[in-house]
Amino acid sequence: MCNLYAMTAPVDAIRRLFDVAAGPVPNVPALGSIRPTERVPVVRNSQSGGREMAMVRWGFVLPQGDKAPKPVTNARSDKVNVSPFWRNSFESRRCLVPVTAFGEWTQSAPKILHWFRLKEAEEGLFAFAGLWRPWQGELRGERVQLETMAFLTTEPNADVRPIHPKSMPVILRPEQYDAWLNGTPKEALELAGPLEDGALEVERSDRG
Repeated sequence: MCNLYAMTAPVDAIRRLFDVAAGPVPNVPALGSIRPTERVPVVRNSQSGGREMAMVRWGFVLPQGDKAPKPVTNARSDKVNVSPFWRNSFESRRCLVPVTAFGEWTQSAPKILHWFRLKEAEEGLFAFAGLWRPWQGELRGERVQLETMAFLTTEPNADVRPIHPKSMPVILRPEQYDAWLNGTPKEALELAGPLEDGALEVERSDRG
C-alpha cells in the first residue's frame, strides 16, 4: 500500500504538462512528503469543459460507526469496477494525481524507505490514476463538506517488487491521460496495470 508520495513540481509545470485550461489554478507549495488526509492537487474534467486543477483531501472517507471515520487512500484495480465503495467514482469521477516520487518501506526489519521516480518524466512529473468524490459528514466533531481523492494500485513491477511485493500505484503515461479521464470504464480499466519493468529509478533514504 502506497501511503507516501511527493509532489514538488511548480504549478506552471502541472498546468502545462497536464493541459489544465479551465478555471483558476490554486497555489500549490512544494510537497516533499505527503501523507493521508493532507490536501493535494488533482487534475480532472471541469463542468465547463477542459481540465481543471483542484485541491482535495487524500483519502476517501469510510465511516466506522462509533469510531472515527477512516481515510481509504488506495483502490485496488481489480475492485474498482465491482465494489460499491469505488464503482460510482470509477465510472464518473476519474482524475490525474500529479506526482514527482512515491515512497515504499521495506517489509522486514530494519525498515528502510525507498523513493521511486519515473526515469523519463518531463520535469520529473508524472501521474497516478486517481478517483475523486465529494463527502459530507462529521469529522473530528465538526460537520464538514470535502472533496476527497484516492488512487489505484496494481501488481508491482520488477522495480518495486523487491521493496514492496504486494502492490504499486497505477502510473499513467501522458498519452494515456485522456483515455483515463474520458474513456469508458472498460477502456480505463485496461490502463490499470503495472508499469513496464525498468521504468523507475530507486533511491534509498534514511528519512521518512
